[in-house]
Amino acid sequence: MISAVSWVPKGVSKAVPSSAEPPSKEEVESLKGRALQSQGGNDIEDDDDANMDIDGTKKIDQVSHALAAANAVGNTTNISISGTSSQDMFDGLRELNMDHYDDEDDGIELFSTGLGETYYPSNDMDPYLKNKDDYDSEEIEDMIIKPTDSVVICARNEDEVNHLEVWIIEELDDADSNKYIHHDIIISAFPLCTAWLDCPIKGGDNGNFLAVGSMEPAIEIWDLDIIDELQPCMILGGISDKKKKGKKKTVKYKKDSHTDSVLGLAWNKEFRNTVASASADKLVKIWDVATGKCNITMEHHTDKVQAVAWNHHVPQVLLSGSFDRTLVLKDGRKPSHTGFKWSVPADVETLAWDPHSEYSFVVSLENGMVQGFDIRAASSDPASETKPTFTLHAHEKAVCTISYNSSASNLLATGSMDEMVKLWDLSNNQPSFVASKNPDAGAVFSISFSEDNPFLLAIGGSKGRLELWDSLSDTSVHRRFGKYSNQKNFQTRS
Repeated sequence: MISAVSWVPKGVSKAVPSSAEPPSKEEVESLKGRALQSQGGNDIEDDDDANMDIDGTKKIDQVSHALAAANAVGNTTNISISGTSSQDMFDGLRELNMDHYDDEDDGIELFSTGLGETYYPSNDMDPYLKNKDDYDSEEIEDMIIKPTDSVVICARNEDEVNHLEVWIIEELDDADSNKYIHHDIIISAFPLCTAWLDCPIKGGDNGNFLAVGSMEPAIEIWDLDIIDELQPCMILGGISDKKKKGKKKTVKYKKDSHTDSVLGLAWNKEFRNTVASASADKLVKIWDVATGKCNITMEHHTDKVQAVAWNHHVPQVLLSGSFDRTLVLKDGRKPSHTGFKWSVPADVETLAWDPHSEYSFVVSLENGMVQGFDIRAASSDPASETKPTFTLHAHEKAVCTISYNSSASNLLATGSMDEMVKLWDLSNNQPSFVASKNPDAGAVFSISFSEDNPFLLAIGGSKGRLELWDSLSDTSVHRRFGKYSNQKNFQTRS
């Protein structure tokens, strides 16, 4: 499944990403420590179990080695994986004649097929290898990310493997496009949310990083310009130690860390070193990624906090939504103010500020509803109930994801557990249906309009495939919003 998608602005990615340096001894030890923590840490009982039945383990290892050797000479008929007795094992090894296994047969040359061909110490000297330069140039060309390429990151889980896929959407000369995976990054836990960051964590003026929230309390930050990296360049919070003795578990967290899954992330484009996080521990935190420290912790919700979002026009204003069925606005310019609160009729799934207005935002709910609000109508009086500007029954199931179009005013996309993606015109706070699509993504968990190609919508869902919808190709969309587009329509092929 794909749980989150994030666009990377065009021209930001390094043309040829660097390859990661081999890990140092300290980094290897750190990776071991993280693996142990995720499996229960210093488990005393596990250590005791590991020391039991050593002889049995050795026998199984010997059988495995014997099978490997038998496969190498094409003879496995005399060895059975179920025959784990010592006598069966030794009989099998005796038939393989392992003492003389490495002896060469007369007339057969090493590194040949037995016909006496010459072995060439390098490919350059081998006359049978043609167009070597072509192979090298093709590999290099595949790794180049051009300034015109669109890049989208998918946070994915498949067969218990968690990873980030870096997709390239390459525009071709014939108004067509090609999409492919450039590289992927293995991550430590099931991903739940992502946020792209342009913060110079490693120096310089810019950065190309992705923050990842997961089922673990840590927030990992990965450098997207490095291939084959084994660990994030920074971890915000997380577990410092985990122990288990018998049925009792003790967990120690890093200072100011979340203590449960991280459900939502938001990067502040104005204050580029700032990231907000929402967690199942009922807390909202604001992090300084330059220092790796948490600056502010807010406790204004009474249940899991599902989403956070910074105002596009007033970057000190942060909005959060929770399973306690409330929305809370906090203004960093007035830290002593209690903020503003709105009640909604169901659990919050996600929320988003209107990029074209500093006063408007929408929230999607677990009951299939989408509601809009105007903060100018808010009151700090807890007894005062502020009504939404509109309520839209958008889907039959939970609306997991929404995305505003950054170019076309009032165009909103919604994605749902009902497997549908829909487009709405929110003009005058009177939503009207524009178009819909079943993208064959399964239950839709994440959608996002590209800012570089504003009508191109990335879609991720339970089927685990990245889908793209060129929404401007829809007649209704083009009729209502075509005036906002200078982009060419294109078809995508994989």
